[in-house]
Amino acid sequence: MKEAWPILLGILLAGGFGSPAAAETPPIVAPEGERFALTPAEGGYVRLNKETGAVSYCSVKDGVTVCRLGAEERAALEAEIDRLRKENAALKARAEAGPAPPAARPNAAPTEEEFERALSFTERFLRRIMRLFREEAPPGGAL
Repeated sequence: MKEAWPILLGILLAGGFGSPAAAETPPIVAPEGERFALTPAEGGYVRLNKETGAVSYCSVKDGVTVCRLGAEERAALEAEIDRLRKENAALKARAEAGPAPPAARPNAAPTEEEFERALSFTERFLRRIMRLFREEAPPGGAL
């Protein structure tokens, strides 16, 4: 049993003081409510957007932080941009093919048709009001 102690002690010491490469560096977690979490990586750090799940690699060059999207995310971003371009082109084509909006006539008098239509609405309104007054008037009252 005496011979086992040095071996056991050696194993414990080797496990406790292992090489730095074997020990994982914990991520730098942003405080609650922050958008990004950072994890050290070779030559920089990996940035996780906690809202979208986007991952990017960031490094500092000449005092400026530069972040690049991951390859899969870049492809997804390019696909979304392409889809939006196509949708935009289709909407523009539909707008050009549709009926033209009525021409604006600032400070212009209404046409005869517009005037007659407005007069018709006004006449219907007044007739309805007069009928309501007659229905509500006391018997023998003048109206």
